[in-house]
Amino acid sequence: MGAETGGECPFCAAAGGQPATQVLYETPDVLALFPLGPATLGHTLVLPRRHVPDLWALSATDARPLTEAVLRVAHAVREALHPDGLNVITSAGRAASQTVMHLHVHVVPRWEGDAIGDLWPRRGPAFAHEALDRAAESIRATLG
Repeated sequence: MGAETGGECPFCAAAGGQPATQVLYETPDVLALFPLGPATLGHTLVLPRRHVPDLWALSATDARPLTEAVLRVAHAVREALHPDGLNVITSAGRAASQTVMHLHVHVVPRWEGDAIGDLWPRRGPAFAHEALDRAAESIRATLG
């Protein structure tokens, strides 16, 4: 189990069987539950039972059951609640607004005019073509 600032990892506790909010789906590898403060009706968190700090620490082996559970939950949310859209979000690190350092994927049903609003800026920052070219070259080289 991983440690969080100020105590035990709440997601490890939930995955270990401690009472949590509404548990919707579980397998030996993953758990899907409602967050304590949902953004929309049906907002669900899908997380590995094993402590994984963030997406960067996720192995390919652990990714498969997590991804399959995310897809299963997304389809169930669509069939049960009929949202206008869906966001699937994970954050890695505090700069990306990760507040619980245990990998979790938000499956967030969306409706036109809901309280969340736009996730992306209307216009992204402008980058010089040279900077984009260098970034692309570096990423391609890293990918091999």
